[in-house]
Amino acid sequence: MALTVLQNIGLDDAATSQQTGTVCEPTVAAAGTQIFVTGNWFASRSADGGIHWTLIDPFTELPSAAGGFCCDQLVLRCRTQKLWIWILQYSQDNHTNVLRIAASATGAPGSWHWWDFSPGMLNPAWRKLWFDYPDLAESDGAIWLTSNVFDSKDAWKRAVVLKLSTATMLAGGTLNYRWWSTAAHGSLRFVQGARDTMYFGSQNGTSGLRVFEWKDSGSNVGYWDVTVTPWGTGPFSSKGPGGVEWLSRCDDRITGAWLAGGQLGFLWTSSRMPGRPHPFIRVARIDIAARSLVDEPDLWSPDFSLAYPAAASNSKSRVGITAFIGGGTRHPCHLVGVRDDSAGTWEIRIAKASTHGPSDGKWGDYLSIRRHGSRPSTWVASGYTLQGGTARKNIEPRVVHFRS
Repeated sequence: MALTVLQNIGLDDAATSQQTGTVCEPTVAAAGTQIFVTGNWFASRSADGGIHWTLIDPFTELPSAAGGFCCDQLVLRCRTQKLWIWILQYSQDNHTNVLRIAASATGAPGSWHWWDFSPGMLNPAWRKLWFDYPDLAESDGAIWLTSNVFDSKDAWKRAVVLKLSTATMLAGGTLNYRWWSTAAHGSLRFVQGARDTMYFGSQNGTSGLRVFEWKDSGSNVGYWDVTVTPWGTGPFSSKGPGGVEWLSRCDDRITGAWLAGGQLGFLWTSSRMPGRPHPFIRVARIDIAARSLVDEPDLWSPDFSLAYPAAASNSKSRVGITAFIGGGTRHPCHLVGVRDDSAGTWEIRIAKASTHGPSDGKWGDYLSIRRHGSRPSTWVASGYTLQGGTARKNIEPRVVHFRS
């Protein structure tokens, strides 16, 4: 079935109060007629399917913590408990900070309860460390949160994973959780579409992946390693019309992952390589039972750069993606797509093209795509573009609801 766009919504200034940036990092979740969008540095909610929007200001909606609201946010609609989950990252105070986990049955202003986590809460020896670059996913029995941990000199120290009880989250009281950490692998990325086991991955050098698994009912984290084709780690560059750079901030961290049909998929951005003249999206699919590489259906173009991919499976085990394409004759464009395994290709559709490139060369750092909470055979994806200029008022976050 061909890709069909059901909704393609641009958020206006009333929805964001111009609290936006070209390192926008938008995420989205939807259920029924409700849509919740976050980004740098706004959150916005629609109760009527995207016709009208209400700013949910992350600086003021919840009480301040640590050094005050900072930047990274994530949103997810928990399918088992019908909860909206909102993650907010706060600034450093005395060389530490908190990640706030907020939950609401409606997502409406004033309806949230929350729990704060600092590195020192997990391990008393981590009191001069701080969280950054979180990821969020769900399985049948848990909400999963991961983050990198840095020291006071901004040196990476470890990555942490929290497994949060959805049952106690619904009650709004004490939140039951387990945690685990690794000092060997950073920027962990969860799969979308997990059931009773969460899988997450990181990279081993430039030619391998480490895949972790943690069961909902278990306390032990297992892993295995998979060798893949080497990729480019930078420098990253892509210049659009007028020579405007938009990938100066890009790196090769995994930004997307999914589980579908007994296979895991991981996606990240590679710099140009022989035969690939522009940065492109690396893809590795791994068979869970065999713990081995299946194939590498990369997404690349001889004319344009592709970057910042995210992916999710739907209820039919099909894979949808969201990403950016640009360079050459194109300013950064937001795209969505689906994997057609019968044809061995990706079908992509540009949701919106920018009229300008970023004035400082920066774009990113991540996007999101989820199953729609009420229509799980469809996807809802986040993106953004510049429209009519390069100022903050010209940044237009985007929500795309599509199917295949």
